[in-house]
Amino acid sequence: MNRTTYGSILIFALAVFLLPFFISNPYYLSILIFIGIYSIATMGLNLLMGYAGQISLGHGAFFGIGAYTSGILTVHYHVPISAAFVLALLLTGTVAYLIGVPSLRLRGHYLAMATLAFAEIVNIFLDAATDLTGGPSGFGEIPRIQLGGFILDTEVSYFYFVWALFIVFFILASNIINSRVGRALRSIHGSELAATAMGVNAARLKIQMFILSALIASISGSLYAHYVTFISPTTCNIMFSILLVTMVVVGGMANIWGSVLGAALLTVLPEYLRVFEDYDVIVYGFILLFIIMFLPGGLTQGFAMAYKKVRGTGGRAAEK
Repeated sequence: MNRTTYGSILIFALAVFLLPFFISNPYYLSILIFIGIYSIATMGLNLLMGYAGQISLGHGAFFGIGAYTSGILTVHYHVPISAAFVLALLLTGTVAYLIGVPSLRLRGHYLAMATLAFAEIVNIFLDAATDLTGGPSGFGEIPRIQLGGFILDTEVSYFYFVWALFIVFFILASNIINSRVGRALRSIHGSELAATAMGVNAARLKIQMFILSALIASISGSLYAHYVTFISPTTCNIMFSILLVTMVVVGGMANIWGSVLGAALLTVLPEYLRVFEDYDVIVYGFILLFIIMFLPGGLTQGFAMAYKKVRGTGGRAAEK
């Protein structure tokens, strides 16, 4: 990463660290925690969609696998949370490989339909395996994360934990993007045929990014389960998969900061639209439609355009 990126991350981390000093309301802190969890999930999906150019409508399923595996192991089998996280990652990685190898041979809407079918299969299994998953009713009493002898049982402690993990994954994603792998991914997104002709192993890179994004979704799912302490199939249904994709598109593909913006907008927006009561869905849809129509590059494009306009106006004013 260059100095600008490091500086941006440092400023962002400092701002996040200071937020609880100004926001003490547990409700607002909980919203910020959900934004952090969803930002981690959308960051992994952004690597797959924005850089590798592969559309996945099944990442809600990987989110659910992480949440359910960690929850089931800790509640039913009393496995330590750290071990449950690792086992959830192993299961998610295995499933992602088994699904990714045949699915990533497909392209465009065929790939989207394949991953959508996978998400539906996982959701059906979670509904049907009542003894294991609690069925449609789900199950609760999932323990909070414990670091050493310190239990993350307050909004402030969990806030810092989630956003610290976000910073770690942000640095990881930035290093990938600015490496040879990132350049290879962008070449695949531009033209897979041309990338292959230049010696890029497109098939291997696509599978690796698919697995990596699935693992990141799994971690965010485990974070969600141990924060809410209750999960059900609606936590990770197909609509949630579509929501993750929408967060990436609205925030801005091929831009890691877009993951935060998209997750923040689509987490906070429904809270403020409740005043419209039965019409909140319509207003919500119009807002998303407006962003997609007039800001095809997402919110990051909008902020970039606004910054250039302000900077240009300031420059012309200085010249006068």
